[in-house]
Amino acid sequence: MATFTVRTATQQYDAIVERNAIARLSEFLPAKVSQIFVVTTRDVWEYHGETFQKALGARVHHVLYFPGGESNKRLREVEALAEQMMAQGADRASLVIGFGGGIVTDVAGFLAAIFLRGVPVIQVPTTLLGQVDAAVGGKTGVNLVSGKNLIGSFHQPLAVLIDPDVLRTLPEREYRAGLYEVLKCGVIRSKELFDLMAFRSADVLGQHPDVVQKIIEESVRIKCEVVTADEKEGDLRRILNFGHTVGHALEAETEYTRFLHGEAVAFGMNAATHLAHLTGSLPLAECNTILNGIELYGPIPKLDGIGADALLARLGSDKKTLHGKVHFVLPVRIGEVKVMSGVETGLVRQAIDAALAIR
Repeated sequence: MATFTVRTATQQYDAIVERNAIARLSEFLPAKVSQIFVVTTRDVWEYHGETFQKALGARVHHVLYFPGGESNKRLREVEALAEQMMAQGADRASLVIGFGGGIVTDVAGFLAAIFLRGVPVIQVPTTLLGQVDAAVGGKTGVNLVSGKNLIGSFHQPLAVLIDPDVLRTLPEREYRAGLYEVLKCGVIRSKELFDLMAFRSADVLGQHPDVVQKIIEESVRIKCEVVTADEKEGDLRRILNFGHTVGHALEAETEYTRFLHGEAVAFGMNAATHLAHLTGSLPLAECNTILNGIELYGPIPKLDGIGADALLARLGSDKKTLHGKVHFVLPVRIGEVKVMSGVETGLVRQAIDAALAIR
């Protein structure tokens, strides 16, 4: 078991990485909670609902099914969930629990942030991507047609319970998509984690228990440290967006239907790594090491029909664009990145073209 703490100006909470962590759920429920609303998907509930209900015991709870998928991560679905809560008599003493992958934790967190101007939320992520990234840090939100997560709020949870055992029910593609977010953590802040991913890829892909525990713990440690230092992405937290600038453009351009979020981030990391080398920030040897690390966990779905110009046009709508300038997180070396703006468009196009050449 490992426990990592997020400390912000208004809240402190733990992210716990432990096998069978779901069984500890009752320890983190508010003393005076009136009703519990579990936001989940039907497949997650089919696999893990019985375990979850045992953890809640006799407490009054309602299961709210979210249809899942990036294409459904929209305001209309949040409104539908809120209407179900009202129909069940929810009040400000109600609690929302996000029980699912990163999309579910984003939606559940946003629902909690805006329902009756804010009710508490606990996050119980069931995908690797949700465990190492989405569920920790209080970022919540939904998509617009124009771009990813453009409507949202910061709403920190009461706790994050991470059970590595639930990953065994994940489809292989979902698991691999989460591994890209682990690689991201290694590139931005931990050469040790990157090296583990690079040199023990067979154990990582085979879900060797000790290795899975290690990569989750290290990723969560990094996320908690960064969020504690910079809750609302004013400075340091921006490094967590490595790969996300171009990755979000790819998701929006393909209408959230062709790529899992982690796969799009992998593409974005590839482009950002090329861009770092093109701008003189990253030596060629380090560039190739990062690119090879990304390739170990492929393949990324086919990129046919996608052009650099279309992705470039999307970059201006990214939420990380400030004063009309696109900001990129670029590696300087494995374990360290910097944020750069005002990069020449021609270099960005070259980097995207290099990433599009992946087959």
